[in-house]
Amino acid sequence: MRNLNFHHLHYFWTVAKEGHLTRAAQKLNVSQSALSSQIKQLEGQLGHHLFHRQGRTLLLTDVGHLVLEYAESIFNLGSELLSMMESGEHQHVQQLRIGAVATLSRNFQENFLHPILGQDNVKLALCSSNFDDLLEQLRVHKLDLILSNRPVASDSTTPWRCKLIAQQGVCLVGPNMPEFEALRFPQDLMHTKLLLPGPDSEIRTQFDLYCEQHGLSVTPYAEVDDMAMLRLLTRDAGAVAVIPEVVVQDEIQAGTLKSYATLDSVIESFYAITAKRHVELPILKKLFKIL
Repeated sequence: MRNLNFHHLHYFWTVAKEGHLTRAAQKLNVSQSALSSQIKQLEGQLGHHLFHRQGRTLLLTDVGHLVLEYAESIFNLGSELLSMMESGEHQHVQQLRIGAVATLSRNFQENFLHPILGQDNVKLALCSSNFDDLLEQLRVHKLDLILSNRPVASDSTTPWRCKLIAQQGVCLVGPNMPEFEALRFPQDLMHTKLLLPGPDSEIRTQFDLYCEQHGLSVTPYAEVDDMAMLRLLTRDAGAVAVIPEVVVQDEIQAGTLKSYATLDSVIESFYAITAKRHVELPILKKLFKIL
C-alpha cells in the first residue's frame, strides 16, 4: 500500500465517475483495453474487486464505494493545492473566483462584493452558469464560492458548506404612475398586468401559494426566468412585477419605479456555497465576517 499507484487510482476514479468504460477511455484518451488493464492492476494491488458489470454499465462494489471516497479526497486535495497556487493566496494579491447562478440579481452580487471592490490586493473573477455546472466547478476547486438563491445539501463525497447570507422581501413593483397608485393589493392582482418569475423559481412557488391562500386567480402577462430581463420589463412593459426589491433598487431610487406592496411570506433567500478546504481563503473569511 505504500507504493499505491495514483495513476491507476485516477483511472479508477474516472471510470467510477463516468460509470462506463468506453466514455472513461475517451475522456482519458486511452484505449479500453489499456484502461481495463490499469483497473485490474489496481484491484490486484488492493486485493478486492472494485466494479461489477450490469449490462454495459459498471457498478461499484462495496469496496469500490469506499475506494471512491478516498479517491475523491485525494484528487480534490490536489485540485485545492493547484487552486491555492493559482489564486495567489501565498502572495500579496489574492484571486477570488466567484460563480453565480444565471438567474441571480446582479445588484445583489455587487452589493455582496462591495466590501472588497476596488482593493488593490484582490483580483476578482466572476462567472455565471447553471447550478449543477457551478457545483462541479466548485467541487474541483475551479471556483472558490457560489452565490445562489437555492441551498445545497452535503453528502459523503461533496461536503458543501452552505451559508444563508441574506433574505430579501418580494414586492409588487411597477412604473411610478398615478394609475398604479389607485390599485389595491392584493385584491386587484387578478385584474393587473403581471410580470412573474418563471414556474421553476422558488419565488414563483411562494407567490402561487400566496395567491391560493388569498383566493386569487391570476394570469401572467409574461413569465421570466432571468432577473435582468424581468428588471427591464418592469421598467418598460407598463406592468406590475413580482420581484425582489434589490433587483430594481436603482430604478426605485431614481423614481422611475415604485414598490406598491410587500408580499407577506414571499421572500428570496441568498446562499454562499463553498467546498470544504484544508486551508481557508483569508479573503473569504474576511468577506463573511463583514456580512
